[in-house]
Amino acid sequence: MLSIILPAKNEASALADLLPSIRRMHPQAEIVVVDDGSSDGTPAVCEKHGVTCLSSPYSMGNGAAIKRGARAARGDILVFMDADGQHDPADITRLLARLDEGYDMVVGARDWDGQAGVGRGLANGFYNWLASRITGHRVQDLTSGFRAVRADRFRQFLYLLPNGFSYPTTSTMAFFRNAYGVAYLPIRVAQREGSTSHIRPLRDGLRFLLIIFKIATLYSPLKLFVPASGVFFLLGCANYARTYFTDGRLTNMSTLLWSAAVIVFLIGLISEQVTALMYQRDD
Repeated sequence: MLSIILPAKNEASALADLLPSIRRMHPQAEIVVVDDGSSDGTPAVCEKHGVTCLSSPYSMGNGAAIKRGARAARGDILVFMDADGQHDPADITRLLARLDEGYDMVVGARDWDGQAGVGRGLANGFYNWLASRITGHRVQDLTSGFRAVRADRFRQFLYLLPNGFSYPTTSTMAFFRNAYGVAYLPIRVAQREGSTSHIRPLRDGLRFLLIIFKIATLYSPLKLFVPASGVFFLLGCANYARTYFTDGRLTNMSTLLWSAAVIVFLIGLISEQVTALMYQRDD
């Protein structure tokens, strides 16, 4: 059984066109709209089209909506897509066909024209490059919310997913970490309907940095901590060389930098063990 999950916040106008289109293309699918504290009549639109609507009394975040939808869905295949009209329902069939080739997750990969502005495009490009370097696999679109997954695989990582906007990053890295098959399928993204994007570049500047660290720590913390430890060690050596040739002595700064290198490396080892335990599951 197929379940199509759409997190929505004030997207009633887009859903009025999107839901009939999805129903026409997938009449047997379960459609679940997760209303994340909307104030525009989203539940009424869902009722009109005979679609399940899970309403929240207040906004909990995109990731929280994804988790609620995944728990409530009855299908063994889950498709997540935006409710704002950007994703083409016709691409669902393409995602499912790719999934049937033996993958556990298939992600709709946007091209440059599908990015929400130059800033977002550059940021997502950097995310993709970093994730590719860390995982050893080509990551074409780390932050795309349009994806098809096997429900049993996806639900294993619900406890890892944040309530905010970075659920695609977390779920993708979790699948790579557990050696589940991930594929990418090029898609076209339409202009957003309804209200403007809830994401603001300035407000999310800190989130940009946090996601960078999260990408590394979710997959392999040592790939983040070992280079950082090496930098401290080399800085300590450079400072010692400078003070030895100028003053003929070892300074406290060099000792402090070397100590920091050891501490950072040990933190990386501990983080690696915590990550291994975090992904441990019963087969």
